[in-house]
Amino acid sequence: MAAPNDLPEVELDTKNLYREDVFTDRRAGSIRRLTPVTADGSPDAARAVLFSGQTQLLTPAGILPLGFEIEARTLEEALKKFPEGVKVALEQAIDEARELRREAASRIVVPEVGGGLGPGAGPAAGGGKIKFP
Repeated sequence: MAAPNDLPEVELDTKNLYREDVFTDRRAGSIRRLTPVTADGSPDAARAVLFSGQTQLLTPAGILPLGFEIEARTLEEALKKFPEGVKVALEQAIDEARELRREAASRIVVPEVGGGLGPGAGPAAGGGKIKFP
């Protein structure tokens, strides 16, 4: 067990605090609003309010969670931009899946020559598995 003084010290950045509010229709998704606040909890007008959206889509492979930032100044504006944010996040997820598939398909598997079985072993010495009648 680690000694208490070996543990990292975790502190919140008092100059970067936000109050979090979540709005949902309990069907399509949710919008998070992060309102900047000072250390005493009062609104910090010097920083912008941040919005992000979250939803889940059912795919043949299972549930796909999507999260995305929404450029908006008000909740009403964020609500209007939510559908477009979903589309963009879904397109990015599809592009990432295609790229992963492309990378997996482009891996070249090269068998070891001789297979470490010593001299004379391997396909040249009749060690291959393909048999011709």
